Amino acid sequence: MKLQQVDIKENDILAISPELLATLLKDHTTKGNIFWATDNYADRGAGYQFSDQITIEAITGENGSVIVPRALKSRQQQQQRSREMAEVFTPSWICNKQNNLVDNAWFGRENVFNTEIDNLDGSHSWIPSEGKIEFPDGKTWQDYVAENRLEITCGEAPYLVSRYDTVSGQPLPVEMRIGLLDRKLRVVSENTEKSGEWLAAAKAALRSIYGYEWQGDNLVLARENLLYTICDYYRAKFGRELPKQSLPGIAYIISWNIWQMDGLKGVIPNSCGERRTIVQNLFGETVTVSQCLGCKDGDIKKHNGIYAKIVDWPNDVTSSQVKHKEPIRFIDLIK
Repeated sequence: MKLQQVDIKENDILAISPELLATLLKDHTTKGNIFWATDNYADRGAGYQFSDQITIEAITGENGSVIVPRALKSRQQQQQRSREMAEVFTPSWICNKQNNLVDNAWFGRENVFNTEIDNLDGSHSWIPSEGKIEFPDGKTWQDYVAENRLEITCGEAPYLVSRYDTVSGQPLPVEMRIGLLDRKLRVVSENTEKSGEWLAAAKAALRSIYGYEWQGDNLVLARENLLYTICDYYRAKFGRELPKQSLPGIAYIISWNIWQMDGLKGVIPNSCGERRTIVQNLFGETVTVSQCLGCKDGDIKKHNGIYAKIVDWPNDVTSSQVKHKEPIRFIDLIK
């Protein structure tokens, strides 16, 4: 896996393992694949329509450059997606500022991972903190690694991982990254020495990171970004590539934790609708039509669509192999 490869090539993942790419396309709620959920690719024909599942064949081989990050899309495509789906990606410096607020509250102090810089020319940057991250009394590095974090409508997941600036497309070296998972992996690298120990803690960090997204192509990019981020930090720590046998387990966690969902309804996008029921009675068949009460009344728990499911992972930072409980509906976590 190439360091600083902003546009991850699905052909490269396929070359490592078809099963690995298949896992990254998996939708555990529907038992199929995630689907496009956008018309941006419809002119390519069958297999690229709004409701079509994203298949390996659709994004590899001659189609290996179909999905690219927003920063590499044409200006016209960016504007179209902004109009149709209100897609506007957040610059890394803003992600950093907001992630810092989360850590300020958790640590009880500022400038834990970096210091923000407002430059005279109006640009913004940051300086990474030096030395090992210190933890407040009563909290450990394992607590931080296991703390759950969620990015809503995650797009390419810039708040979770920051391999590149989603607006400029500029790659960021590991030491400059500011995502929520990036911070956890920095802590993991600072507090572990052996490969197995690092992998166990890194997987725990990954299990604590969640995000959902409507559009299937963004979801593919987000999942790939998390996978490559784990590989980048392992390489930075040990000076060699992550063992290939570790990739399937990592991809499996990612396929559960970064999922496809309509965030306003908690269901698979566009799965709500009219339901026709045929009832047999003494006078023959009658057809009843029922609307989606959730869509009608605005009650998130009354939709007749397919409610997205996730898993609640054990908070074990020391074990590389953990089993999750039965999947639960995401909306059941909402109080």
